[in-house]
Amino acid sequence: MSTPDTAVPGKGVPQMDAQKETHVKDFIAITPNALAPEICAEIVGHIRASDALRPGQVGGGVFPDLKHSRDITITGNPEWQQVEQTLNMAMLGGLIRYLREYPQALIAPLMLQQPGPDGALRRLSADDLAAKDDAGIIELIRACLRPGSINLQWYRAGEGGYPYWHCELYPRDNTAETLHRHLLWTLYLNDDFEEGETEFMFQQRKVKPETGSLLIAPTSFTHTHRGNRPQRGDKFIATSWILFQRADVLYGQG
Repeated sequence: MSTPDTAVPGKGVPQMDAQKETHVKDFIAITPNALAPEICAEIVGHIRASDALRPGQVGGGVFPDLKHSRDITITGNPEWQQVEQTLNMAMLGGLIRYLREYPQALIAPLMLQQPGPDGALRRLSADDLAAKDDAGIIELIRACLRPGSINLQWYRAGEGGYPYWHCELYPRDNTAETLHRHLLWTLYLNDDFEEGETEFMFQQRKVKPETGSLLIAPTSFTHTHRGNRPQRGDKFIATSWILFQRADVLYGQG
C-alpha cells in the first residue's frame, strides 16, 4: 500500500491525502447573519415595489441569455441612501474577517509600509495585520480600498439567473475602473426558493443562499462563477465589489 506522499504509478505526481485536502483554502468566505432577516425582508419589499427596476446587464450590455434579471443600481440614489449604508456596513464587517483570514489580500499587492519603533518605515507582514484591532484594520481598508456601486437584483423563479461562467475583472474603458475590482461580494436577501446557488467553477463549490449571509471572493478568472436559476421561488441579492483606491490616492500621483 502506498503512503499519501507516494507518486501515482505512471503519473509522477504526489498524492494528497484527505486530511491535507480539507485544509486547502479556496478564498471564498461566507459570513452568516451579516444582515438581520427583518432588514433583508424590508429591502426585498422595496425592490418589489420599485419602479426603477431595469433589465440586468453584463459588461457588454443587456443579454438575457447570459443574465436574466431585473436590477436597481442604488449607489448615489438619495431614495436608497440608508439601504446603501446598511449594506456597506454589513460588507465592512465581512471584509474585516476576510482580511484576518487572508491578510495577503491587502498587503501582497501593495507592499504596505508603516513606521517601526525607531520611526523608520518597514513592510507590513501578516502578523502585523493579525495584531491590529478592528479599528486598525478599518484604517488600512479606508486607505487602500473603496466600495463599488451596489446593484440589487431580482431573479424570477424558473427563468431568472446568471448561467454564463464569468469573472468580475476585465478591461472595459480607459478609466480602468473594472480592473480596480479586487474582491466581489454578494449578500443574500432571501432563501425561500430552491437551487439558485452561486457556483464556482474551479473550486467545484456551490454556495447555497441563506438569508442575511454575505459571500466574499476574489474577482479574477481563478474564481470564475455563475448564478444558478432559482426554482419554486424568486431570488433577491445585493452585489458589488471592493476596489483598490485609485493611484493618485494610493501613491499621490496620477
